[in-house]
Amino acid sequence: MNSFMFALIHLTRLPLPAVKFNEVYCGRATAFFPAAGLILGLILAALVWAAGWLVPAPVEASLLVVGMVVLTGGIHLDGFMDSIDGLFSGRPRERKLEIMRDSRVGAFGVIGVVCLLLLKYSLFLGMPHQFLWKVLLVVPAVSRWCMCCAVIAFPYVRREGLGRIYKLHSGMKQLLMATVITAAVAGFALGLYGIWLTALGGVVTYLAGCRITKELGGLTGDIYGFINELLEVILLFTVYPWLEIQKLL
Repeated sequence: MNSFMFALIHLTRLPLPAVKFNEVYCGRATAFFPAAGLILGLILAALVWAAGWLVPAPVEASLLVVGMVVLTGGIHLDGFMDSIDGLFSGRPRERKLEIMRDSRVGAFGVIGVVCLLLLKYSLFLGMPHQFLWKVLLVVPAVSRWCMCCAVIAFPYVRREGLGRIYKLHSGMKQLLMATVITAAVAGFALGLYGIWLTALGGVVTYLAGCRITKELGGLTGDIYGFINELLEVILLFTVYPWLEIQKLL
C-alpha cells in the first residue's frame, strides 16, 4: 500500500495524505504506475461524461488536454521538454545530459511541447464520444506501464535522482505486477485490442529505449517522462485505424 501511495504522489497531483519517505517502498512504486494511470483515466473519463452534456466537442478536447496537465502537475511534460532540448541539441553525450538537467526550456522543447499538445487535442477531438472513455481508461495505464518497463529494462545514467531509486529497487516482480494490472485494465476496456495496444507500447518503449541508451548511455528521469508523453500520442494515433477496421466488420 505504501508503494501504491508513492506512485500516486509522484505521478499525480491529487490531494493525498502525507507518507513518510521510505526508499525501498518508493523504489517499488513502479509496480503501481499503471494503477496511478488508471485513476487518472477514471477522472478524465468522468470529465468527458460531464462535459459531453454541457460543452461542444472542441471545448471538451481542450478540457481533456488541460486536465491531463493539471492532474499530473505537468511532470511528464517537463521531462518531455527537457529531453527534446537535449536529444535534438546535436551536442556530445555529456553536454546533452547537462542541457536536460538545466531548468530553463529551450526552443526545441517549446516547439516539441506545442506540437505534442496540438496532436493530443486533435486526437481527442476526432474520437467518437462513446468510445473515448474506454480509451481514456487504457492509454494512461499503458503509457505508465511503459515507464515501468523503461526503468527495469535500461540502465539509469545519472548517479542520483528519483529515477535511480526506481532503478535500484525495481525488478521482475514489479514488472510482473504492473503488467498484470495493465493487461486487466486494457482487456476489460478494449478486449483483445487493448492487449494488442499494450504489446505495441512495449515494442515502442524497447525501440525508443535502445535508441536513447545508444545516444546517452542510459535513461534519466526526464526520459521516463518523455516516454510517457510519446506513448500517449502513439497509442491515441493507433486507435483510429482500429476504428476504421471496426466499421468494415
